[in-house]
Amino acid sequence: MVFLSIVIPCFNEEESVGIFLEEIQKTLTDCDYEIIYINDGSTDNTLNKIKDLSNENNNVKFISFSRNFGKEAAIFAGLKFAKGDYITLMDADLQHPPSLLPQMLNTLQNEDCDIVAARRVSRKGEPKLKSFFSHGFYKFFNRISKMNLIDGATDYRTMTRQVADSILELNEYNRFSKGLFEWVGFETRWIEYENVERAAGETTWSFWGLLHYSVEGIVAFTTAPLSISILLGTVFSAIAFIYMIIIIVKYLLYSDPVQGFATIMCAVLFLGGIQLLSIGALGTYLGKTYKETKNRPIFIVKETNIESEEYEAG
Repeated sequence: MVFLSIVIPCFNEEESVGIFLEEIQKTLTDCDYEIIYINDGSTDNTLNKIKDLSNENNNVKFISFSRNFGKEAAIFAGLKFAKGDYITLMDADLQHPPSLLPQMLNTLQNEDCDIVAARRVSRKGEPKLKSFFSHGFYKFFNRISKMNLIDGATDYRTMTRQVADSILELNEYNRFSKGLFEWVGFETRWIEYENVERAAGETTWSFWGLLHYSVEGIVAFTTAPLSISILLGTVFSAIAFIYMIIIIVKYLLYSDPVQGFATIMCAVLFLGGIQLLSIGALGTYLGKTYKETKNRPIFIVKETNIESEEYEAG
């Protein structure tokens, strides 16, 4: 019988962690498993709730960070300390239905694949504006990147030990898991499901947080924004040169003085905006490079009940 590790990043999920465990216990009745909660610097009572669960259940483990390092760091930590033959990534809020787990395990064991991942086919209950930008992100990302992200793909996936080890080899500081799973390759099967609302609590993801996460993904897997900056610079330089020739010819032939203060101001402001946008794109890439060169750990563990010789940092 295979051993399954279920990795659960948690940030302010005190109302959800207990409900999640109950659902897992109902679902996995004939499977050996461990649940690894990663407390990502929660400011509520999440850690104490998890500790209570671990005291009552020997298969409940926890890792508590010294501060909030982000979901990507929590995923990396969970994969690093998971001991299972198969590893599952899930959210604690039950938006990733535990009922899909038996199907995922059965697919991995009986079909020629390395990853079984879940994708939402609907966004019922989600704000329309958020859904619109989400669809737009996937289309834009796939156009400018060599990676192909599946629209509606989630972090909910079950993988073999080999896949998890491959992800751990990519120890970059700036992480975008959806892209990393595509980059390492392996055979993936997709399971579709309807969107499920949170079982308890409120989401900690804001619109700006998701926007920042999208930018992280784009910068991590493509340099297209830099190429776009070069293209825009070339196009507008050509337009400016042609317009300059037109002005000189008009003055020489017709003695037509240069006019149009409003036009000049609009052009200056527009081109200034393009320049700032290009500098911003370049600065983003430089900032990522700056963080990578520091070689700081992806996370720091404050406390855990997982036995390990080295767990302080990863």
